[in-house]
Amino acid sequence: MSHATIEVTTDARGVAQVTLNRPDKHNAMDARMIAELTQAAQDLSADSAVRVVVLRGAGRTFCAGGDLGWMRDQAARDRAGKLEGARALATMLGLWNALPRPVIGRIHGAAYGGGIGLVAVCDVVVAEDSTKFALTETRLGLIPATIGPFVVARLGPSFARQVFFNARPFDAGFLIRAGLVARACPAEALDLAVEAEVAACLDCAPGAVARAKALCRALSGPDPADAAEMTANALADCWETEETRTGIEAFFARETPIWRQPR
Repeated sequence: MSHATIEVTTDARGVAQVTLNRPDKHNAMDARMIAELTQAAQDLSADSAVRVVVLRGAGRTFCAGGDLGWMRDQAARDRAGKLEGARALATMLGLWNALPRPVIGRIHGAAYGGGIGLVAVCDVVVAEDSTKFALTETRLGLIPATIGPFVVARLGPSFARQVFFNARPFDAGFLIRAGLVARACPAEALDLAVEAEVAACLDCAPGAVARAKALCRALSGPDPADAAEMTANALADCWETEETRTGIEAFFARETPIWRQPR
């Protein structure tokens, strides 16, 4: 099934491939992509023929995070509009996190900001060993609010504190130590590694897999989606600050924000 920003295909085995398909924008998420990913999660959850879902990105990058044009539009909206945008992202992530099928993340190139939120809602993550990761929001005066519950739930607070607020880049090795990435491999081995994870799931009874995933989530503590309203308000609060306005304006003007220290 073709959408404007994603591509969804399902093979005879019941393996669905969901591809972020804005390669010219490094698969950055805007309002339309968020809406289409929301619909895809709902459709895949309802389709009993689907047994495994692979989430991947077209082009050189898995996902560069939030589209900066969309972010600038968000900053210009009133409070209700800011909350609407934040809730939409939280709803999408919550649906993917609860999808009753195994979700295998095929991650390559880079995953920044909201892209790491998408990584965090995958059950098993296979990454190209050269993939670059970063939670870059604070460089713009923003915070990783809506994705935060999902990211912290997967990294744990100790690993999250090392990367959550300093925008420092990290690699697949860091995420392997944190437990978010299951396997890292060279680019030429990525598809074979993903297929191995898919095949393992297909060897199991689909109903049992769905029930086991639900049980794992129930045993893991509070559902990250329960924090959606709190994080939506935290993000809206941030959007309304002079710091965020300055940071976004500096980005588009290709200027250095006032808080960045010379090196």
